[in-house]
Amino acid sequence: MIIGVDEAGRGPLAGPVVAAAVILCDEGIEGLDDSKKLSANRRAELEVVIKRSCRWAIGVADVEEIDRINILQATMLAMTRAVEALSVQPLKILVDGNRLPKWSYHAEAVIGGDALHPCISAASIIAKEHRDRLMRSYDAMHPGYGWASNKGYGSAGHLEALRRLGPTPLHRKSFAPVAQLELL
Repeated sequence: MIIGVDEAGRGPLAGPVVAAAVILCDEGIEGLDDSKKLSANRRAELEVVIKRSCRWAIGVADVEEIDRINILQATMLAMTRAVEALSVQPLKILVDGNRLPKWSYHAEAVIGGDALHPCISAASIIAKEHRDRLMRSYDAMHPGYGWASNKGYGSAGHLEALRRLGPTPLHRKSFAPVAQLELL
């Protein structure tokens, strides 16, 4: 019972950080890869297969948590929530990246793990698709920032909207571009 864990949304100026934990089905899934290397259509197709065939869970740390404890700790919190939501005792957890939450589980950080281990690839896809859906829904609530396309990252259009419209409650006030506007 090996769990793959990855996150989406560490770098954006707005929205939560989302982590996913996946236990692959015995037969595996063809075509898994780092979510950033897959087209949006292929990610969506694989998400359906993963959710239908595997055990999976999501963990989220919201903007208030990110601002209160910092993005790294919020990422670790989201990962912990995802693993705990699976409600299993894992043999091992493989986490994409170079850091691990403070767990009592046997875990290993794997740099580039989303391209190396299918269970992490699956978690990468689930986390990215979940966060992208959230950002599209937030775009409808807060039009003008382009979140449906930029997903909260600091694109030129997002930064211009931030200067023009000001920050929303979904903006990370601890991130420099947002914090600088708060000082004006």
